Amino acid sequence: MVEKMLIALVVILAVPWLVWRLGRTERWAPLVVVQILTGIVLGPGLLGAAFPEVYRWLFTPEVIGALGGIATWGVMLFVWIAGIELDLHQVWHRRRDTLTTVSLATSLPMLAGAAVAAAMLWHSPGWIGAAAQNWQFVAAIGMACAVTALPILILFMEKLDILRSPLGQRVLRYASLEDIAIWAVLALILLDFDRLGRQLSFFLAFGIAAAGLRRLMPRLEGSDRWFLALVWLALCGLAGDWSGLHYMVGAFLAGTVLESDWFGQEAVDRLRHHVLLILMPVFFLSTGLRTEWALGGIAVLVAALALLAAAVGGRLAGVALAARRLGWPPGEARLVGWLLQTKALILIIFANILLDRQVIGNETFTALVLMATFSTMLTIPMVTSGPGLQAAAAVRTTD
Repeated sequence: MVEKMLIALVVILAVPWLVWRLGRTERWAPLVVVQILTGIVLGPGLLGAAFPEVYRWLFTPEVIGALGGIATWGVMLFVWIAGIELDLHQVWHRRRDTLTTVSLATSLPMLAGAAVAAAMLWHSPGWIGAAAQNWQFVAAIGMACAVTALPILILFMEKLDILRSPLGQRVLRYASLEDIAIWAVLALILLDFDRLGRQLSFFLAFGIAAAGLRRLMPRLEGSDRWFLALVWLALCGLAGDWSGLHYMVGAFLAGTVLESDWFGQEAVDRLRHHVLLILMPVFFLSTGLRTEWALGGIAVLVAALALLAAAVGGRLAGVALAARRLGWPPGEARLVGWLLQTKALILIIFANILLDRQVIGNETFTALVLMATFSTMLTIPMVTSGPGLQAAAAVRTTD
């Protein structure tokens, strides 16, 4: 089993890197996108269908279980870091601009995605998960269309050299507040009235423990803070899963009550980079192993494109309305809209949660993964093709 697991690791680490490097795909398909696509190709719907014997030989239940354990810890770390990177102080100081933009930029893609979800249900009941009601499915798909991948957004803005510009900091504020809103919607969708007592107990205990943790952390040495924070992460993930929400909901909440200043922003950035490098490729493979095409490849692809149109169109329209109301300079709405529609890992994480909780079916999961991939592939080409990027990069901020 160990040998097969190592063979699988060689494949999932080497293949996407070779495609990315030799194919020079950076502008339209960053490495993270190539890794996601590689995971899909290695899944049962493609490799399993074309070469079933190879697929069954390599991806035995034992190998899948071992890789799944690595992927679970990796994605918990990734979501936890996303929570740490939320900057609510800046959101509060510039609340009028932030609240106006986020409310419009979130509500329009959510409504458009909900409309697509209703059409999917009308087309076939196979899209919905076995444990979901119609309203949960519609709300979940709407939420998925409004997601922004904050950690990947940071990476993209670093590549575009606008992260430290005033516009880049504004985009981070929008994405931070939107993250909280979307995770709150997810928590509502996952509420289980049969386990409501557990979930209320979780939130109550979390609030009390978080208050104590925030008083303790500034008094500790730097290395002790990291160890305690990791223990906190594992405990919150365990409690979130026990309550019936999900371990990733617990992981995100664990990060939101921590301050990046306690660890140093450079150290947090390095940790995010290392998690993306070492652990997240295994998560992409685990995601690919869950993709299915039972309703037909064309139907899944059409659903993915419809969801992409709802997500991108709703986002651009919402940001344009906000820009008109707030009087932004020409060109900024387009730039902000295309940056905020980046979905990548966070949508894939949400899709995994929804599949685990049987809110969506495997075919819907596949459509969401494809939509997240297409969305991320569009970001860099669309941002660099329009006006406004050079002006944003020319201005720096010391905030």
